[in-house]
Amino acid sequence: MSLRSVSLFFCALAISVSAHAHEYTVGALHIGHPYARATVPGQPSGGAFLSIENTGKDADKLISVSTPAAKSAEIHTMSMDGNVMKMREVGEIALAPAATVDMKPGNGYHIMLIGLTQPLKAGDKFPLTLTFQKAGKIEVSVSVTDMSGKSSEAMHQH
Repeated sequence: MSLRSVSLFFCALAISVSAHAHEYTVGALHIGHPYARATVPGQPSGGAFLSIENTGKDADKLISVSTPAAKSAEIHTMSMDGNVMKMREVGEIALAPAATVDMKPGNGYHIMLIGLTQPLKAGDKFPLTLTFQKAGKIEVSVSVTDMSGKSSEAMHQH
């Protein structure tokens, strides 16, 4: 195999892996599958979801989030009290050593996107900056799924 063929092979492999890899690492923190659900025109806010695993021996905290996709982004928690949904902003999320925080729709933590600059459309992506107390900042790419939570890539695979 020529050097050019080997280089092309590794470039194709890197593109293939990066197209499917939706995970990030900063320090001892592993961020998995950042996504948001599509919104309807005129909807002023949306939510982003992801997982954060602390693989280290020291605690850390998610202390802020930001994105150009919205006027502001906040860390929220949501719970159900009977038939009443209660949502509130939390200043931070503690990340204990060897623990995982799963942000997902329905109950628990999520990132609230307030004042969307445009509707979130399935198949789109937008940047989200996560700031951790110890690990620092990392920018992740948030994939927008359809309202059922499926990505356009997943819907086209057989």
